[in-house]
Amino acid sequence: MSAPFAYGERVIIRDSKDRRYLEVLKEGGEFHTHAGFIAHSAIVGAREGVVLETGKGSRYHVLRPTLEDFVLEMPRGAQVIYPKDLATICMIGDIKPGVRVFETGLGSGALSMAMLRAGAHITGYEIRDDFANRAVANVRSFLGEEPLGRYNVSIRDAYLGVDEEGFDRMILDLPEPWNVVPHATKALLPGGLLVAYTPSITQAVKVREAMRTGWIEERTLEVLHRTWHIEGQAVRPDHRMVAHTAFLTVARYLG
Repeated sequence: MSAPFAYGERVIIRDSKDRRYLEVLKEGGEFHTHAGFIAHSAIVGAREGVVLETGKGSRYHVLRPTLEDFVLEMPRGAQVIYPKDLATICMIGDIKPGVRVFETGLGSGALSMAMLRAGAHITGYEIRDDFANRAVANVRSFLGEEPLGRYNVSIRDAYLGVDEEGFDRMILDLPEPWNVVPHATKALLPGGLLVAYTPSITQAVKVREAMRTGWIEERTLEVLHRTWHIEGQAVRPDHRMVAHTAFLTVARYLG
């Protein structure tokens, strides 16, 4: 059985129309909507899945957020990588416990959280202080303090070089990742994997062109996410889908 909710936790409050609200439980805090309010004290001590009513009779479920929930609702300074791409990056990049990852372009920390939760040790370069601080804050907020011991963030420009060596993986999310590929040949161990996240196909082409020597198994893909409407005998694809967000290019370095 899950532990009762406590002050300081983040929760997802879900209404009957599947609208979701991310809240931090605080002493004296209240969750307000047009349908009334729920005191945070009414949530604290209850268990996950509890149903609470506002003074106007509207009912809300309270749940702990999943990583997907948090990524979509968390404070952000940059556009986040969508969950469909986060999952694929972790799979094609073979992110697992103990793997040493170089990540650049931290944004709001969505990918960092996914990799840290998988057990990776991350060295991160970010050129903007506000993005770096936001990424660290989001990691701490969702995962706690322990993963921060595996998360070494520096204000650095990866285009100028990568000082550290011996990485198993390199994950690049920045406008010109092809300029980092030459540095990867010194930073990556033989057999290591590089994954580049690029919104446009011309960016992906330039990444592939930079991998002329020493790289194998290069491929570029995109992930399309389409949900289905299922209600009784009415079964059809939903009218809207999360289609193109970015191209993912992956290759293995031979050394």
